[in-house]
Amino acid sequence: MTILRSRDNPQVKRWRELAHEARARRKHHAAILEGAHLVSACLHAGKGIRALILGETGAEKTELASLVRHYGKAPALVSDAVFRAIADTETPSGIAAEIRIPESGPDLAASSACVFLERVQDPGNVGAILRSAAAFGIRDVVLGRGCADAWSPKVLRAGMGAHFSLRIAEEADLAAAVARFGETLVCTAPREGTPLPQAQLPRRIGWIFGAEGQGVSRELAARARIKVAIPMAGLAESLNVAAAAAICFYEASRSGARS
Repeated sequence: MTILRSRDNPQVKRWRELAHEARARRKHHAAILEGAHLVSACLHAGKGIRALILGETGAEKTELASLVRHYGKAPALVSDAVFRAIADTETPSGIAAEIRIPESGPDLAASSACVFLERVQDPGNVGAILRSAAAFGIRDVVLGRGCADAWSPKVLRAGMGAHFSLRIAEEADLAAAVARFGETLVCTAPREGTPLPQAQLPRRIGWIFGAEGQGVSRELAARARIKVAIPMAGLAESLNVAAAAAICFYEASRSGARS
């Protein structure tokens, strides 16, 4: 099997761009997954993998052989040096994949639950929110302009495979998006919100979360029918946005189970 050893190889250059440049991901509607967990999650979700990429060392790992068999086609074999150039992690695992980014987003008018993110810039937070949304049965997520790229390597790693059970829209006009979703919108408001356990949360719900430190803008918060606050016994003024989102999703699932 031919081993790609040059970083100037056209295919290698494409993979490097997809791994490191949001503009390339948007242009080609493609992204790079790295690591056995994400590749396995994608394969088991039945999502299309355009190319499976193995480093020379990765090709020798018996634990990766089952993923190659599941893929069902010959992987692209690259030198370890080339794989490190493609990889985003400091200690690459030796397996990656090029995947297609779905071009169709959620149907907001028909969505039963959705998360709207406003200027959430930290990739770890975006990925963690996607992971929590998937864990609590929320299928749809809309990222407004200024959010971290949902298909960047860091967001994909933090999402831990959640992307493959979600419908994701990016670079959205949030005002128009929440209008299409409807009136059942909820946002967090630490100083003026109803304590979350006491809030009457609807079954069909759209959660709005804002930028780290700044929260939801006044303009978007004004569209929320319900504002909630998470009661805290400690001295912290607020929670990390991803932690707050997970608590809200959990409380909404409990409220639905009780009703």
